[in-house]
Amino acid sequence: MFFEMEDDENESLLKEPSKVSENRRPLAERMRPCATLDILGQKHLLGEGCLLPNLIKENRVGNLILAGPPGSGKTTLATVIAAESGCKLLKINAVTSNVAELRDALKLARYYGSSNCYLFIDEIHRFNKAQQDLLLPDVESGDARLIGATTHNPRYYVIAPLLSRCHLFTLEPLSVSVIEDALLVALNDGERGLGSRSCEADKGILGQIALLAEGDLRRGYNFLETIVEALPVGAKLTDKELAVFSRERNIRYDRDEDEHYDTTSAFIKSMRGNDPDAALYWLAKMLVGGEDPRFIARRLVIFASEDVGLADSRALLLADAAFRACEIIGLPECELNLAHITLFLATCPKSNSSTLALGKAKQALRETPLQSIPSSIRDRHGRNKKNRHANEEFYLYSHDFPENVSGQDYLDERLELYSPKHSGAEVAIGERLSLWKSMRRDLQA
Repeated sequence: MFFEMEDDENESLLKEPSKVSENRRPLAERMRPCATLDILGQKHLLGEGCLLPNLIKENRVGNLILAGPPGSGKTTLATVIAAESGCKLLKINAVTSNVAELRDALKLARYYGSSNCYLFIDEIHRFNKAQQDLLLPDVESGDARLIGATTHNPRYYVIAPLLSRCHLFTLEPLSVSVIEDALLVALNDGERGLGSRSCEADKGILGQIALLAEGDLRRGYNFLETIVEALPVGAKLTDKELAVFSRERNIRYDRDEDEHYDTTSAFIKSMRGNDPDAALYWLAKMLVGGEDPRFIARRLVIFASEDVGLADSRALLLADAAFRACEIIGLPECELNLAHITLFLATCPKSNSSTLALGKAKQALRETPLQSIPSSIRDRHGRNKKNRHANEEFYLYSHDFPENVSGQDYLDERLELYSPKHSGAEVAIGERLSLWKSMRRDLQA
């Protein structure tokens, strides 16, 4: 069995952990809160006037899905809910469990009864649809009380029938000040923390560690523990030790996960909003995080037509060149090409007229009868050459007329699909179109 269980009857069978084994547990695990009052942050869920603390005390908490970034306290909250409700907590991890183990866990949850036990599934988004479907009968009947934890958006990764049977609580990343205070407590706590090392640190140093943690308290604890364990007993943390550690750390960036899509979105929207500094920052995050440069280059090629378009037609040429450079040159040199085109696109005049025009054209195809091709502009080569009717209008060769405007129509019913923006080179395009429309009206009159 891969699930853990709190069971008073089995406590006598378990060997008491030694002091050495306790000290080998990660600092984040040793410092885990045991009561709702000790949980850091999450005031929107556990603060004064919130319903959840009262529900916990009265053991009236229903099925829950706890969503939030790593280190925000999802497992801690589940543990505290069970402890303060006087219930057992059956823990399984969706990463290592299979259907057979899930069936065993549900059987055990039914044995204890939903009023006396919670089934906690960590990383519930890792369960496939069939495994999540397996939870539905017991959750719906009330034979089991579920607490699921996920770092992903549950609306995308948890099936709708299960999500509709649960209350969704979203935990937020912890603030720098909260993490900083927690690190100070851990540094001085002689029983659970690092107090036995007798190390000292200025608050500014702890604040920098808290910044590196990026809202993840577990990460902050791990950073602090790594730095302190590498120092002699009684040493003081300084900027020197922190600088060495910072060079070796990795930023959080999960390819093909929410962080990937969020960062990509920030990158695109920064360029669209004409902010080259922000665009370059998010580009650097993707590159340092190990993103495939070809993925970034593909997004730049799309952006060149979607958001710059006719305002500066060089954008597509340069974006395509950057994509080719990524394929031919590769990392790390192609990072310079990506930075070049990112700054160019971010500082270009913007126009989405191509995107809007294409959308209008597709809308016209969907909502109006399909127009036939005017006979004057149909192909007259090969077989079609023999099918001309005597009363058909002949094609007027555009190059024989000033400004290539013959006055001939190319749609049976004219449509206004393209509206030039007053941006960059498209200003001149708009002026040309106005001239051509005027000439066409005069010729047709």
